[in-house]
Amino acid sequence: MLNVRWILITLATTALCGQNFPQGTTPKHDASEYPVQARAGEVAIGAEFMIHSFSRGEATYFAPDYLVVEIAFFPPKDATLALDLANFSLRINDRKPIPAESPSLVAAYIEHPEWRDLPQARGSVGMGDKTVIFGPPPVQQPFPVPNAPPLPPRIPHGDPNVPAADRDRPGELVVETALPPGEHRGPVSGYLYFAYKGKVKSIRSVDLLYRDLAIRLK
Repeated sequence: MLNVRWILITLATTALCGQNFPQGTTPKHDASEYPVQARAGEVAIGAEFMIHSFSRGEATYFAPDYLVVEIAFFPPKDATLALDLANFSLRINDRKPIPAESPSLVAAYIEHPEWRDLPQARGSVGMGDKTVIFGPPPVQQPFPVPNAPPLPPRIPHGDPNVPAADRDRPGELVVETALPPGEHRGPVSGYLYFAYKGKVKSIRSVDLLYRDLAIRLK
């Protein structure tokens, strides 16, 4: 049995990101406005392969070690659509699919880039409405370290398109703009994150798998 040396804090959305929960992005007018379109029964789907970036307003962030997909669902009028993160995975170069990651776990690693090079076991398990994260402890760097990974880009302080409370807080934005799970009436969209440390230039094909549907993104 794996001996996990480091048990980090319980990272629910309410712990890492205050009282914020996934709200998703703002859906476009219809699926045709996205680079890729598909259908799941009567539900129209629009998607875009963002590579490593996610954004809100004029601010764009970089998510190292994750591939990002924005997806939007347009169900028929008055229909209810149920979304579950477990129904999504990403297939790179026709290999074994990569499951979608919990937004709170992605947020934790964006907020603590120093974790990336620590060879400790990590993972996440659900406990009620919370997520327990296992992994290396946060390490404060008192001075520059050669070849250390760069910090994620920050939202400009003067960006009028982003509320002041959201600026310089990429971890919160990861959670807030993630595809919101649960039941929805009307269009809904948001980001999905998939762990990936390979080189982007080696990616020949990308398929987003949603239940029994394969959506070719590249």
